[in-house]
Amino acid sequence: MGVLAVFLVGFMGSGKSTVGQELARRHRWDFVDLDALIKTREQASIPEIFARAGEAGFRAAETSALLAVTESLKTDTVVALGGGAFAQETNRSLIGNWPSVFLEAPLDELWRRSAEQETPGRPLRKDREQFSRLYAQRLPFYRQATATIETFGKEIDTICREVEQRLCLPAPYADLAYRQPDSADSESGGLK
Repeated sequence: MGVLAVFLVGFMGSGKSTVGQELARRHRWDFVDLDALIKTREQASIPEIFARAGEAGFRAAETSALLAVTESLKTDTVVALGGGAFAQETNRSLIGNWPSVFLEAPLDELWRRSAEQETPGRPLRKDREQFSRLYAQRLPFYRQATATIETFGKEIDTICREVEQRLCLPAPYADLAYRQPDSADSESGGLK
């Protein structure tokens, strides 16, 4: 069998990086956060790339990074795409041979999560109205993913199990049994 790769897609705050890291850990796969890779390749933060080259320049860097990932896959890998990557036809074509999973959550929840995780790394998160419009524009593309998993109110372990079941992934390593959440995890309740 060839190299397995799973691409996680969804809007900002959907949990792509969090779920991706855990899914990769459970299977002992590699994990790639596409936005982190772009920052490394461009030697600049995402806001700096937007300021320097605009959204079109960022999208070109994003496609270039995704192409590098897809051409260099040598081991099983989970890839977390940025929120706008899957909305680009070229990017969907690049990952067409592998499964993609749309991590879905209600818009109010995405707004809340992205505010909690507020970093200067979200140049397209401005106000609630713009956020809602952008989500509505991208939603038809997210719906083209191989599978859709609702994340609201679920523990990370549950989300990973649903991804594994929907994609018929091999069972995770038995020695990586679900750990009991510590007090900080209990308070957060996973991806709310």
